[in-house]
Amino acid sequence: MSTIMSHAVVPLAAAVAMGPGRISPKVAIAGAALAMLPDGDVLGFRFGIDYAADWGHRGATHSLVFAGLVTAALALVWREARSTLAALFLYLSAASHGLFDMLTDGGLGVALYWPFETTRHFAVFTPIRVSPIGANFFSARGWETMLSELRWVWLPALVIAQAGWFARRIRQSPG
Repeated sequence: MSTIMSHAVVPLAAAVAMGPGRISPKVAIAGAALAMLPDGDVLGFRFGIDYAADWGHRGATHSLVFAGLVTAALALVWREARSTLAALFLYLSAASHGLFDMLTDGGLGVALYWPFETTRHFAVFTPIRVSPIGANFFSARGWETMLSELRWVWLPALVIAQAGWFARRIRQSPG
């Protein structure tokens, strides 16, 4: 998996790029939370759920269907999530988790198309070092993961956020 912090960076960068006039800070924060939510499945380890099971790590909670269900449930209880743009942003934020994990170089892959199929998938290009789970994160391998994510996630996200911010400033400047 990628680190939980890096999952949040993707929707936050997109929200900055789009601007608060399009994506409110509340929706941006909700997007960051939805992007991190699928890794709640690691709690299954404590209950004996096998990694490779449908509800194991990188299983159902990492799927496009799960992203849609969580987004729909949020829209039922939160008015701000009901606009087309907010709902799309929140869905893509939740879906980004599984897509992002497909770019890592380890684990069993992602059940992106659950429940229609249970095959675990990786992207063709897997440049991100897989993160160790739990206390092992604070190790040399955890440091390698952070450096990998800095290169492949944080820096590109910063560029996207800045490009959007600068584009809005140019459009808003007189003359």
